[in-house]
Amino acid sequence: MKTKYLRQLVIAAALTVGGASVAAADCPVKVGVALPTSVDWGKPIAETALWVADMINEAGGVDGCPVETILRDTQVDAKVGVDAAKAMVDLDKVQLMMGAVSSGVTLPILTSVTVPAGVMQISCCSSSTRITGLAEEGSTKGLWFRTFATSNVQSAVLTKLAKDAGYGKVTVFYKNDDWGQDMASLLDNALKASGIEVAASIAITDNQPSYRAEVTEALGGNPDAVILALYPKEGIAVTREWISLGGTTKMVGANSLRSEEFRDAVGMQYLGDFIGADTSSPRTASASAFVEAYKAKFGGEPSGPGLPNSFDAAAISLLAYHAAGNGATGAEIAAKVPMVTDPAGEPVDANVEGFKKAMALLSEGKSVSFQGGTGAVTFDANGDVSAPAVSWVFTETGIDERQYIPLEEVNAFIQSLN
Repeated sequence: MKTKYLRQLVIAAALTVGGASVAAADCPVKVGVALPTSVDWGKPIAETALWVADMINEAGGVDGCPVETILRDTQVDAKVGVDAAKAMVDLDKVQLMMGAVSSGVTLPILTSVTVPAGVMQISCCSSSTRITGLAEEGSTKGLWFRTFATSNVQSAVLTKLAKDAGYGKVTVFYKNDDWGQDMASLLDNALKASGIEVAASIAITDNQPSYRAEVTEALGGNPDAVILALYPKEGIAVTREWISLGGTTKMVGANSLRSEEFRDAVGMQYLGDFIGADTSSPRTASASAFVEAYKAKFGGEPSGPGLPNSFDAAAISLLAYHAAGNGATGAEIAAKVPMVTDPAGEPVDANVEGFKKAMALLSEGKSVSFQGGTGAVTFDANGDVSAPAVSWVFTETGIDERQYIPLEEVNAFIQSLN
Protein backbone atom coordinates (compact mmCIF):
# COMPACT_ATOMS: atom_id res chain seq x y z
CA MET A 1 0.00 0.00 0.00
CA LYS A 2 2.77 2.40 0.86
CA THR A 3 4.57 2.18 -2.46
CA LYS A 4 1.76 3.90 -4.31
CA TYR A 5 2.61 7.08 -2.40
CA LEU A 6 6.26 7.08 -3.47
CA ARG A 7 5.75 8.26 -6.97
CA GLN A 8 7.78 10.96 -8.61
CA LEU A 9 4.71 12.86 -9.74
CA VAL A 10 1.30 12.77 -8.09
CA ILE A 11 -1.51 14.17 -10.23
CA ALA A 12 -5.18 14.06 -9.35
CA ALA A 13 -7.15 13.27 -12.49
CA ALA A 14 -10.24 15.26 -11.59
CA LEU A 15 -12.06 16.78 -8.65
CA THR A 16 -15.64 17.69 -8.03
CA VAL A 17 -15.93 21.10 -6.42
CA GLY A 18 -19.30 22.69 -5.75
CA GLY A 19 -20.90 20.29 -8.23
CA ALA A 20 -18.52 21.16 -11.07
CA SER A 21 -15.86 18.81 -12.34
CA VAL A 22 -12.38 20.38 -12.35
CA ALA A 23 -9.81 18.60 -14.51
CA ALA A 24 -6.21 18.44 -13.33
CA ALA A 25 -5.01 19.90 -16.62
CA ASP A 26 -7.04 23.09 -16.02
CA CYS A 27 -5.42 24.34 -12.86
CA PRO A 28 -2.98 22.06 -11.04
CA VAL A 29 -1.35 23.59 -7.98
CA LYS A 30 2.25 22.41 -8.05
CA VAL A 31 3.92 21.75 -4.70
CA GLY A 32 7.54 20.72 -4.20
CA VAL A 33 8.36 17.88 -1.81
CA ALA A 34 12.09 17.54 -1.07
CA LEU A 35 12.58 14.54 1.22
CA PRO A 36 15.06 11.65 1.64
CA THR A 37 13.10 8.83 0.02
CA SER A 38 16.21 6.72 -0.59
CA VAL A 39 16.71 6.02 3.14
CA ASP A 40 14.43 3.73 5.09
CA TRP A 41 13.32 6.30 7.68
CA GLY A 42 12.69 8.94 5.01
CA LYS A 43 10.18 6.96 2.97
CA PRO A 44 7.36 7.05 5.57
CA ILE A 45 7.89 10.79 6.02
CA ALA A 46 7.33 11.32 2.29
CA GLU A 47 4.41 8.89 2.18
CA THR A 48 2.72 10.80 4.98
CA ALA A 49 3.05 14.14 3.18
CA LEU A 50 1.65 12.67 -0.04
CA TRP A 51 -1.22 11.09 1.89
CA VAL A 52 -2.22 14.56 3.09
CA ALA A 53 -2.14 15.89 -0.48
CA ASP A 54 -4.47 13.08 -1.53
CA MET A 55 -6.89 13.96 1.27
CA ILE A 56 -6.78 17.65 0.36
CA ASN A 57 -7.64 16.66 -3.21
CA GLU A 58 -10.50 14.48 -1.99
CA ALA A 59 -11.75 17.44 0.04
CA GLY A 60 -11.85 19.67 -3.04
CA GLY A 61 -8.27 20.70 -3.73
CA VAL A 62 -6.48 23.98 -3.19
CA ASP A 63 -8.83 26.79 -4.20
CA GLY A 64 -10.76 24.27 -6.29
CA CYS A 65 -7.65 22.99 -8.06
CA PRO A 66 -5.97 19.59 -7.69
CA VAL A 67 -2.64 19.45 -5.92
CA GLU A 68 0.21 18.11 -8.01
CA THR A 69 2.98 17.03 -5.66
CA ILE A 70 6.44 16.83 -7.20
CA LEU A 71 8.59 14.54 -5.08
CA ARG A 72 12.38 14.59 -5.36
CA ASP A 73 14.87 12.63 -3.29
CA THR A 74 17.31 14.70 -1.23
CA GLN A 75 19.14 11.68 0.21
CA VAL A 76 20.95 13.15 3.25
CA ASP A 77 23.17 15.27 1.04
CA ALA A 78 23.18 19.07 0.82
CA LYS A 79 24.18 19.19 -2.85
CA VAL A 80 21.57 16.64 -3.88
CA GLY A 81 18.95 18.49 -1.86
CA VAL A 82 19.80 21.89 -3.32
CA ASP A 83 19.78 20.50 -6.87
CA ALA A 84 16.38 18.87 -6.24
CA ALA A 85 14.91 22.05 -4.79
CA LYS A 86 16.37 24.22 -7.54
CA ALA A 87 14.83 22.01 -10.21
CA MET A 88 11.40 22.28 -8.61
CA VAL A 89 11.66 26.06 -8.27
CA ASP A 90 13.21 26.78 -11.67
CA LEU A 91 11.49 24.15 -13.81
CA ASP A 92 8.23 23.40 -12.02
CA LYS A 93 7.74 26.96 -10.70
CA VAL A 94 6.56 25.81 -7.27
CA GLN A 95 5.70 28.46 -4.68
CA LEU A 96 5.58 26.00 -1.76
CA MET A 97 8.35 23.60 -0.75
CA MET A 98 7.95 20.85 1.85
CA GLY A 99 11.33 19.77 3.19
CA ALA A 100 13.89 18.84 3.99
CA VAL A 101 14.58 16.55 6.98
CA SER A 102 18.22 17.02 7.90
CA SER A 103 19.09 20.59 8.89
CA GLY A 104 22.29 20.16 6.89
CA VAL A 105 20.12 19.85 3.78
CA THR A 106 17.37 22.26 4.78
CA LEU A 107 19.68 25.19 5.53
CA PRO A 108 21.31 25.44 2.08
CA ILE A 109 17.94 24.94 0.38
CA LEU A 110 16.52 27.77 2.47
CA THR A 111 19.39 30.20 1.97
CA SER A 112 20.28 29.48 -1.66
CA VAL A 113 16.99 28.40 -3.24
CA THR A 114 13.66 29.11 -1.53
CA VAL A 115 14.27 32.48 0.15
CA PRO A 116 16.00 34.03 -2.89
CA ALA A 117 13.13 32.79 -5.07
CA GLY A 118 10.42 33.94 -2.65
CA VAL A 119 9.16 30.39 -2.09
CA MET A 120 7.60 29.34 1.22
CA GLN A 121 9.41 26.42 2.86
CA ILE A 122 8.12 24.22 5.67
CA SER A 123 10.01 21.35 7.30
CA CYS A 124 8.70 18.48 9.36
CA CYS A 125 11.95 17.60 10.98
CA SER A 126 14.81 20.11 10.78
CA SER A 127 15.77 21.31 14.25
CA SER A 128 18.94 23.42 13.98
CA THR A 129 18.84 26.61 16.04
CA ARG A 130 20.91 28.27 13.30
CA ILE A 131 17.66 28.62 11.36
CA THR A 132 16.10 30.43 14.30
CA GLY A 133 19.03 32.83 14.20
CA LEU A 134 18.46 33.48 10.51
CA ALA A 135 14.79 34.15 11.17
CA GLU A 136 15.58 36.52 14.04
CA GLU A 137 17.81 38.62 11.80
CA GLY A 138 15.18 38.68 9.05
CA SER A 139 17.06 36.49 6.59
CA THR A 140 14.18 34.02 6.11
CA LYS A 141 11.81 36.87 5.13
CA GLY A 142 8.88 35.18 6.89
CA LEU A 143 8.95 32.30 4.39
CA TRP A 144 10.13 29.63 6.83
CA PHE A 145 8.16 27.32 9.17
CA ARG A 146 8.81 23.99 10.87
CA THR A 147 6.58 21.61 12.81
CA PHE A 148 9.49 20.08 14.75
CA ALA A 149 10.94 21.66 17.89
CA THR A 150 14.48 23.03 17.76
CA SER A 151 17.61 21.15 18.79
CA ASN A 152 17.51 23.04 22.07
CA VAL A 153 14.64 20.77 23.16
CA GLN A 154 16.30 17.55 22.06
CA SER A 155 19.68 18.38 23.58
CA ALA A 156 17.96 19.16 26.88
CA VAL A 157 16.01 15.89 26.83
CA LEU A 158 19.14 13.87 25.97
CA THR A 159 20.83 15.55 28.93
CA LYS A 160 17.87 14.76 31.18
CA LEU A 161 17.95 11.10 30.18
CA ALA A 162 21.70 10.90 30.86
CA LYS A 163 21.25 12.58 34.23
CA ASP A 164 18.30 10.39 35.21
CA ALA A 165 20.38 7.31 34.32
CA GLY A 166 23.10 8.46 36.70
CA TYR A 167 25.81 8.98 34.10
CA GLY A 168 28.53 11.26 35.47
CA LYS A 169 30.79 11.35 32.42
CA VAL A 170 29.85 11.00 28.76
CA THR A 171 31.38 11.21 25.33
CA VAL A 172 29.39 12.78 22.50
CA PHE A 173 29.60 11.57 18.90
CA TYR A 174 27.98 14.08 16.54
CA LYS A 175 27.40 14.27 12.81
CA ASN A 176 29.73 16.80 11.23
CA ASP A 177 27.07 18.95 9.58
CA ASP A 178 24.90 21.92 10.55
CA TRP A 179 22.54 19.85 12.67
CA GLY A 180 25.26 17.83 14.38
CA GLN A 181 27.43 20.84 15.14
CA ASP A 182 24.43 22.62 16.60
CA MET A 183 23.60 19.57 18.73
CA ALA A 184 27.20 19.25 19.93
CA SER A 185 27.32 22.85 21.09
CA LEU A 186 23.95 22.67 22.82
CA LEU A 187 24.78 19.32 24.44
CA ASP A 188 28.11 20.59 25.72
CA ASN A 189 26.39 23.49 27.47
CA ALA A 190 23.46 21.44 28.79
CA LEU A 191 25.54 18.52 30.06
CA LYS A 192 28.00 20.74 31.88
CA ALA A 193 25.18 22.82 33.37
CA SER A 194 23.61 19.63 34.73
CA GLY A 195 26.87 18.52 36.33
CA ILE A 196 27.81 15.85 33.78
CA GLU A 197 31.42 15.81 32.60
CA VAL A 198 31.95 15.77 28.83
CA ALA A 199 34.98 13.52 28.33
CA ALA A 200 35.09 14.28 24.60
CA SER A 201 32.92 15.65 21.81
CA ILE A 202 33.89 14.00 18.55
CA ALA A 203 32.81 14.95 15.02
CA ILE A 204 31.87 12.13 12.66
CA THR A 205 32.22 12.91 8.96
CA ASP A 206 30.22 10.97 6.36
CA ASN A 207 31.59 8.19 4.20
CA GLN A 208 34.85 7.51 6.02
CA PRO A 209 36.35 4.04 5.44
CA SER A 210 36.78 3.62 9.20
CA TYR A 211 36.01 5.44 12.44
CA ARG A 212 38.62 3.58 14.47
CA ALA A 213 40.61 6.75 15.23
CA GLU A 214 37.53 8.59 16.50
CA VAL A 215 36.40 5.63 18.60
CA THR A 216 39.87 5.09 20.03
CA GLU A 217 39.94 8.74 21.08
CA ALA A 218 36.56 8.34 22.76
CA LEU A 219 37.62 5.19 24.61
CA GLY A 220 40.54 7.10 26.07
CA GLY A 221 38.13 9.23 28.09
CA ASN A 222 36.60 6.15 29.76
CA PRO A 223 33.03 7.54 29.73
CA ASP A 224 30.11 6.04 31.61
CA ALA A 225 28.02 6.33 28.45
CA VAL A 226 28.02 7.76 24.94
CA ILE A 227 25.53 10.18 23.43
CA LEU A 228 24.92 9.67 19.71
CA ALA A 229 23.77 12.65 17.64
CA LEU A 230 24.14 10.76 14.37
CA TYR A 231 22.08 9.47 11.47
CA PRO A 232 21.70 5.70 10.93
CA LYS A 233 24.37 5.33 8.23
CA GLU A 234 27.29 6.72 10.23
CA GLY A 235 25.61 5.75 13.51
CA ILE A 236 25.76 2.09 12.56
CA ALA A 237 29.43 2.29 11.60
CA VAL A 238 30.47 4.18 14.73
CA THR A 239 28.45 2.00 17.11
CA ARG A 240 29.79 -1.22 15.61
CA GLU A 241 33.35 0.09 15.91
CA TRP A 242 32.69 1.29 19.46
CA ILE A 243 31.36 -2.08 20.60
CA SER A 244 34.04 -4.09 18.80
CA LEU A 245 36.74 -2.14 20.64
CA GLY A 246 35.15 -2.72 24.02
CA GLY A 247 33.04 0.41 24.48
CA THR A 248 30.11 0.47 26.89
CA THR A 249 26.65 -0.47 25.66
CA LYS A 250 25.19 2.38 27.71
CA MET A 251 24.07 4.74 24.96
CA VAL A 252 21.72 7.69 24.65
CA GLY A 253 20.55 8.47 21.11
CA ALA A 254 18.94 11.34 19.25
CA ASN A 255 15.66 10.89 17.40
CA SER A 256 17.60 10.45 14.14
CA LEU A 257 18.48 6.93 15.29
CA ARG A 258 14.84 5.98 15.84
CA SER A 259 15.21 3.53 13.02
CA GLU A 260 14.80 -0.22 12.68
CA GLU A 261 17.68 -0.08 10.20
CA PHE A 262 19.97 1.02 13.05
CA ARG A 263 18.56 -1.58 15.44
CA ASP A 264 18.92 -4.45 12.99
CA ALA A 265 22.43 -3.50 11.84
CA VAL A 266 23.82 -3.04 15.36
CA GLY A 267 21.94 -5.96 16.92
CA MET A 268 19.51 -6.06 19.84
CA GLN A 269 22.09 -7.91 21.96
CA TYR A 270 24.01 -4.62 22.19
CA LEU A 271 21.06 -2.28 22.58
CA GLY A 272 19.52 -3.39 25.86
CA ASP A 273 20.83 -0.28 27.66
CA PHE A 274 20.14 2.10 24.76
CA ILE A 275 17.62 4.87 25.36
CA GLY A 276 16.56 7.47 22.83
CA ALA A 277 15.01 10.92 22.94
CA ASP A 278 12.48 12.51 20.61
CA THR A 279 9.94 15.26 20.60
CA SER A 280 6.38 14.06 20.92
CA SER A 281 2.82 14.85 20.11
CA PRO A 282 0.83 16.10 23.09
CA ARG A 283 -1.68 13.74 24.65
CA THR A 284 -4.65 15.13 22.78
CA ALA A 285 -7.60 13.68 20.90
CA SER A 286 -6.21 14.92 17.58
CA ALA A 287 -2.86 13.23 18.15
CA SER A 288 -4.62 9.95 18.97
CA ALA A 289 -6.83 10.35 15.91
CA PHE A 290 -3.74 10.74 13.73
CA VAL A 291 -2.30 7.48 15.07
CA GLU A 292 -5.52 5.59 14.33
CA ALA A 293 -5.83 7.10 10.86
CA TYR A 294 -2.20 6.27 10.09
CA LYS A 295 -2.66 2.65 11.19
CA ALA A 296 -5.79 2.34 9.08
CA LYS A 297 -3.99 3.74 6.04
CA PHE A 298 -0.60 2.06 6.27
CA GLY A 299 -1.24 -1.00 8.43
CA GLY A 300 1.23 -0.17 11.20
CA GLU A 301 2.08 2.23 13.99
CA PRO A 302 3.64 5.62 13.08
CA SER A 303 6.79 4.68 15.00
CA GLY A 304 9.37 6.34 12.77
CA PRO A 305 10.69 9.87 13.30
CA GLY A 306 8.74 12.89 12.15
CA LEU A 307 5.53 11.27 10.91
CA PRO A 308 2.92 13.42 12.72
CA ASN A 309 5.15 16.42 12.04
CA SER A 310 5.18 15.61 8.32
CA PHE A 311 1.41 15.27 8.35
CA ASP A 312 0.95 18.65 10.01
CA ALA A 313 3.51 20.43 7.84
CA ALA A 314 1.73 19.25 4.70
CA ALA A 315 -1.75 20.00 6.00
CA ILE A 316 -0.99 23.48 7.35
CA SER A 317 0.89 24.58 4.25
CA LEU A 318 -1.74 23.29 1.83
CA LEU A 319 -4.56 24.90 3.80
CA ALA A 320 -2.59 28.16 3.79
CA TYR A 321 -2.17 27.78 0.01
CA HIS A 322 -5.95 27.37 -0.27
CA ALA A 323 -6.50 30.52 1.79
CA ALA A 324 -4.05 32.44 -0.40
CA GLY A 325 -5.59 31.11 -3.61
CA ASN A 326 -4.30 29.39 -6.72
CA GLY A 327 -1.59 31.54 -8.28
CA ALA A 328 -0.43 32.88 -4.91
CA THR A 329 3.22 33.66 -4.32
CA GLY A 330 5.26 32.03 -1.59
CA ALA A 331 4.99 35.18 0.52
CA GLU A 332 1.21 35.23 0.11
CA ILE A 333 0.97 31.58 1.16
CA ALA A 334 3.19 32.19 4.20
CA ALA A 335 1.07 35.17 5.20
CA LYS A 336 -1.98 32.89 5.49
CA VAL A 337 -0.37 30.37 7.87
CA PRO A 338 -1.62 32.31 10.94
CA MET A 339 -5.19 31.92 9.63
CA VAL A 340 -4.75 28.14 9.72
CA THR A 341 -3.12 28.02 13.16
CA ASP A 342 -5.15 30.64 15.02
CA PRO A 343 -5.79 29.53 18.64
CA ALA A 344 -9.00 31.58 18.53
CA GLY A 345 -10.10 30.06 15.23
CA GLU A 346 -12.68 27.35 14.63
CA PRO A 347 -11.15 23.94 15.52
CA VAL A 348 -10.86 21.64 12.48
CA ASP A 349 -9.90 17.98 12.42
CA ALA A 350 -7.12 16.35 10.42
CA ASN A 351 -9.25 14.31 8.02
CA VAL A 352 -11.12 14.82 4.77
CA GLU A 353 -14.22 16.23 6.45
CA GLY A 354 -12.05 18.49 8.59
CA PHE A 355 -10.20 19.74 5.52
CA LYS A 356 -13.52 20.46 3.77
CA LYS A 357 -14.67 22.45 6.79
CA ALA A 358 -11.36 24.32 7.02
CA MET A 359 -11.34 25.24 3.35
CA ALA A 360 -14.91 26.50 3.48
CA LEU A 361 -14.14 28.73 6.46
CA LEU A 362 -10.87 29.96 4.99
CA SER A 363 -12.64 30.80 1.72
CA GLU A 364 -14.96 33.03 3.76
CA GLY A 365 -11.97 34.82 5.24
CA LYS A 366 -12.38 33.15 8.63
CA SER A 367 -9.52 31.63 10.61
CA VAL A 368 -9.27 28.06 11.89
CA SER A 369 -7.30 26.17 14.51
CA PHE A 370 -5.89 23.08 12.80
CA GLN A 371 -5.88 20.11 15.19
CA GLY A 372 -3.25 17.74 13.84
CA GLY A 373 -0.94 14.88 14.66
CA THR A 374 1.11 17.12 16.94
CA GLY A 375 -1.92 18.83 18.45
CA ALA A 376 -3.01 22.41 17.87
CA VAL A 377 0.07 23.78 16.13
CA THR A 378 1.11 27.40 16.70
CA PHE A 379 4.23 29.09 15.35
CA ASP A 380 6.25 31.86 16.96
CA ALA A 381 7.64 34.84 15.06
CA ASN A 382 10.53 32.70 13.79
CA GLY A 383 8.35 29.89 12.44
CA ASP A 384 9.30 27.65 15.39
CA VAL A 385 7.14 25.41 17.60
CA SER A 386 7.47 23.98 21.10
CA ALA A 387 6.80 20.34 21.94
CA PRO A 388 6.74 17.76 24.71
CA ALA A 389 9.13 14.81 24.49
CA VAL A 390 9.42 11.06 24.90
CA SER A 391 12.11 8.56 25.68
CA TRP A 392 12.10 5.38 23.61
CA VAL A 393 13.81 2.00 23.46
CA PHE A 394 14.46 -0.70 20.90
CA THR A 395 12.70 -4.04 21.29
CA GLU A 396 12.79 -7.30 19.35
CA THR A 397 9.58 -6.32 17.59
CA GLY A 398 10.03 -2.59 17.04
CA ILE A 399 10.54 0.71 18.83
CA ASP A 400 8.57 1.40 21.99
CA GLU A 401 7.90 4.57 23.90
CA ARG A 402 9.20 4.42 27.46
CA GLN A 403 8.26 7.74 29.07
CA TYR A 404 6.22 10.78 28.09
CA ILE A 405 7.70 14.09 29.22
CA PRO A 406 5.10 16.91 29.20
CA LEU A 407 5.97 20.28 27.68
CA GLU A 408 5.91 21.92 31.10
CA GLU A 409 8.50 19.45 32.38
CA VAL A 410 10.69 19.95 29.30
CA ASN A 411 10.55 23.72 29.71
CA ALA A 412 11.28 23.49 33.44
CA PHE A 413 14.37 21.37 32.80
CA ILE A 414 15.60 23.79 30.13
CA GLN A 415 15.14 26.65 32.58
CA SER A 416 17.11 24.74 35.22
CA LEU A 417 20.10 24.68 32.86
CA ASN A 418 20.21 28.47 32.51
